Amino acid sequence: MTQVANASDDRRSTNPAFNDRKLKLGTFQSNLDYGCLMADVEGRLKISWPNTVALAKLADAMEFEALVPVARWRGFGGKLNPQGPGFETYTWASGIAASTENAGVVATSHCSINHPIAAAKQGTVIDHISSGRFILNIVTGWNKPEIDMFGVEMLPHDERYEMAEEWLAIVKRLWTEDDEFDHEGKYYKIAKGYLQPKPIQKPYPAIMNAGGSERGRHFACKNCDLAFTALGAPSFEQNKAQVDAYRKLAREDYGREVAIWTSANIIQAETEGEARRYEDYVVREKGDWEAVTFALNTLGLNAKTFSPEAIKHLKELFIAGWGGYPLVGTKEQVVDGLKMLSAMGLDGVLLSWPRFEEGMREFKTVTYPLLVQAGLR
Repeated sequence: MTQVANASDDRRSTNPAFNDRKLKLGTFQSNLDYGCLMADVEGRLKISWPNTVALAKLADAMEFEALVPVARWRGFGGKLNPQGPGFETYTWASGIAASTENAGVVATSHCSINHPIAAAKQGTVIDHISSGRFILNIVTGWNKPEIDMFGVEMLPHDERYEMAEEWLAIVKRLWTEDDEFDHEGKYYKIAKGYLQPKPIQKPYPAIMNAGGSERGRHFACKNCDLAFTALGAPSFEQNKAQVDAYRKLAREDYGREVAIWTSANIIQAETEGEARRYEDYVVREKGDWEAVTFALNTLGLNAKTFSPEAIKHLKELFIAGWGGYPLVGTKEQVVDGLKMLSAMGLDGVLLSWPRFEEGMREFKTVTYPLLVQAGLR
């Protein structure tokens, strides 16, 4: 426990992911066309560098703790091909780091596609550009059409985490060891591994992972500082139990603490009825049902594993905000929803809006001050 606590203390002075705010906030998928949305609505995110920087600067003004991009190499087809056009995450994070002053800046990295030496070097550069605000988000690769683009094998589920363990061990050695080293493992062979300069953060930058399976949860709790989890149940008690299970696993099996994050999609209006009508418009009138069906099938979320009612509900959540927890209603209801997520034991929430920039601006001027008054920020 002492070693983990010291590691966190060393990074606390530069990385906002380790600050003491009751509920940390971030943005999600602002490097991609449509953002988290799978519907053609006015005001949706049209990816361009000026647009993505504008979102980052809005988040920076509110001192968000994590700007999280998604490593997407192709879209999901359908009428709109949502998440097709987009910016690669390491280069995106470099530009965003240079354009911001306060927010934690994340690069999302596929272990199966990004070599650990290149990942360690690129992450170090971003850490220097950001003056120690870099966060590495590790993904093991579930999107087979994307993996196939690179001509590499998509490993079985548990083996992907075995590979990630080796990948991350190499990255951490490069970030912390001054002497050259050789490595010969199951997946990587390194001859005279070397990296200078080292990252600003000591012993190394913050690390995030979204392992949701039993194997994934163990990986996140053993190796990472931030664990992302999707809330799959409408019950407060069930969701709290899910969050508590991560902490218990980290403490009891690995003697360490992890911060638990989730995502939420905000649809805010003057009245709850107006917000609900807009949600219905987004999903039922403008949603790309063909694209969302392909996305869920790729994720393995289909009729073989869920009831037709559950699949329909998942599709609605993904169209509106990539499966994020729905916060729909007035500004007061949105704040109450964030209070509830905090009461579940969550440390942070990644936010998205169907009309991304307009929603963020309203959040900054109208909703965020209420969060401050509520003591969440």
